[in-house]
Amino acid sequence: MSQVQYTEDQIKSLDWKEHIRMRPGMYIGKLGNGTSADDGIYILLKEVIDNSIDEFVMGFGKVIEIVEENGTIRVRDYGRGIPLGKVVDCVSRINTGGKYDSKAFKKSVGLNGVGTKAVNALSIHFKVSAIRDGKMKTAVFRQGELQKDEKVRKTDEPNGTLIEFTADPEIFDTYKYQSEFIEQQLWNYCYLNAGLKIKYNGKTFQSRNGLLDLLERKTANEKLRYPIIHLSGYDIEFAMSHGQHYGETYHSFVNGQNTTQGGTHLAAFRESVVKTIRDFYNKSFDARDIRTSIIAAISVRVEEPVFESQTKTKLGSVNIGPDGPTLRTFVNDFVSKELDNYLHREPEVAKALLKRIQQSERERKEIAGIKKLANQRARSANLRNKKLRDCRVHLNDSRAEEDVKKQTTIFITEGDSASGSITKARDVQTQAVFSLRGKPLNCYGMTKKVVYQNEELNLLQHALDIEDGLENLRFNRVVIATDADVDGMHIRLLLLTFFLQFFPDLVREGHLYILDTPLFRVRDKKQTFYCYSEREKQEAIQKLKGKPEITRFKGLGEISPEEFGGFIGADIRLEKVIMNDDTNVDDILEYFMGKNTPSRQDFIIDNLKIELDELDEGNQPGSEQPEKARADMGDPALA
Repeated sequence: MSQVQYTEDQIKSLDWKEHIRMRPGMYIGKLGNGTSADDGIYILLKEVIDNSIDEFVMGFGKVIEIVEENGTIRVRDYGRGIPLGKVVDCVSRINTGGKYDSKAFKKSVGLNGVGTKAVNALSIHFKVSAIRDGKMKTAVFRQGELQKDEKVRKTDEPNGTLIEFTADPEIFDTYKYQSEFIEQQLWNYCYLNAGLKIKYNGKTFQSRNGLLDLLERKTANEKLRYPIIHLSGYDIEFAMSHGQHYGETYHSFVNGQNTTQGGTHLAAFRESVVKTIRDFYNKSFDARDIRTSIIAAISVRVEEPVFESQTKTKLGSVNIGPDGPTLRTFVNDFVSKELDNYLHREPEVAKALLKRIQQSERERKEIAGIKKLANQRARSANLRNKKLRDCRVHLNDSRAEEDVKKQTTIFITEGDSASGSITKARDVQTQAVFSLRGKPLNCYGMTKKVVYQNEELNLLQHALDIEDGLENLRFNRVVIATDADVDGMHIRLLLLTFFLQFFPDLVREGHLYILDTPLFRVRDKKQTFYCYSEREKQEAIQKLKGKPEITRFKGLGEISPEEFGGFIGADIRLEKVIMNDDTNVDDILEYFMGKNTPSRQDFIIDNLKIELDELDEGNQPGSEQPEKARADMGDPALA
């Protein structure tokens, strides 16, 4: 065995841009292509906007203008502008910035001087212009390399900073911005900075009532048990109510940053709400009964915040500041005083809240016996091990690295053949398989006790470990993997109903996906194409000379493990199940899983006509006959 040399020649020093481009995940989290709200291209935008927000917080510039066109983004604020002599340094030298002096940026989002440097290094075009007191300084970069360093010139433009960038397609493969994700980002900025006006591609975003506006928008289609409680103080603000559905929903922020993974401030808030309500009613309610169906938003401002990653999605700070109390004490003192006072002032709200807690308590006690018997049966029959082919790393594994834990996936399949193919092809390190037996129960309109009464659903929730919420969720991605036929579509809808009905948090927090598998394999002796639609199949036929061999995959079990390995590997196609702010879960479930509703009938008839017309137009040699396709179509909810 040859020995690996370890000499001075093996020691390399990377400059700032090389390091960012080689390890982009360290600076912006995952890369992605824009199909998920936490993909890297949105983090780039956030890093630029954060600087403009800091100017607003300091009292400079009440308007931010953003334009996205063909993948290029322009952000213009009207703050003080970067000092002209430091424009190049501020966007191209690590640990250079104006946020290290806590007097100037005491409660800023970013303190590490990396943000715009990462944007610069990961862009094929990066342009920065600073305007101060009638003078402008502009610099242009490509992948962090300075291309043009213009001299200071006179201008009539008002003070501020303009940054324009185009993300590098070498880093972000085939990316595309989704307006709804950007708009959600902008709304969050406005909710946390009352009075700020953001203009984006012709739309204006502005909030005057902070978190009250946020929760009103988030619950526009929710039946709340009582009017939203909105309380604010120095460096802290929260809003809360209770809805009708299971689970807990939180929107947490630190210094205007949306901490999607929570952190110490959210943990303190959840604890404080329980303590305050117990003290107010003088009853030791179970914490789950108090928090179930809660919908809340919490915002704090912390001096020199410490986040658990560069993307700032989880707060790790213990104290409110170097000389301040702990976050736990700070949040608890405010919540316990202000929420208690509010409930005393509003007896009708207190009455409605108590009624909701007691309802949850009754439901929990009702299913306690059923739950115990179901769990005993599962353990005695060792059913979970028979249903679950587990993986080695889990999301709640403290020993694993964060990027590995984010890859943890469980595929929910139906039948032995499908689960067998995926099991043989999977990465046993991070991918698990759960096999259903037949179609799961349609649980629309049922209470949670059905989860424990139904063996399949009970074992599924245990495999995910979500019985008491998402804190113990074992997999980052929960993937529904069903056949591409009517039965498979019906199973997909039944599983979606299960999660939306009883575990909506799983969907809200972006953990639920649909696996996209190819419908056709088109090949000759030299080339093979896997096609995900009729259109892709026709395009593949045109590319191949002669008469190709066409295989229609109707079941996952028909796809060999060798082929399946490519579909669930690095090039996996997943469609995230997204819950928008205006999503009404009750209406969706009624539409798809209720009785034979006229609106669903009309939808099926209209779309069936469109599909058949497209098939008739594309009917060429080698393609399936329309009659065969017609036989495969139907109403999945009625199957």
